[in-house]
Amino acid sequence: MLLVLVNVQVKPECVDAFKVASADNARHSNQESGIAQFAVIQQADDPCRFVLIEAYRTAEAPARHKETAHYARWRDAVASMMAAPRASVKYETLCPDADRWNPPA
Repeated sequence: MLLVLVNVQVKPECVDAFKVASADNARHSNQESGIAQFAVIQQADDPCRFVLIEAYRTAEAPARHKETAHYARWRDAVASMMAAPRASVKYETLCPDADRWNPPA
């Protein structure tokens, strides 16, 4: 399982619009078979800072995610909202097991 944390800082006047666009992207992303979990969190002491938590089932899933219409819609919508470039770090999950992230229904 590949976990990607994307750090985002948005302009203060764009916080609400960023949250709307990112919630839409997360809803659609969580329907992708290659994604175990996709979450958006907002920093408590700085509402302009967010982290996207992207848990991928395979190493190929991030590339497939970036080919989706919802990702392109999000990317284009939030581009002008950035106060700084997005930065991501990739991690390999150790615990919990992959099937505990988003167990099958």
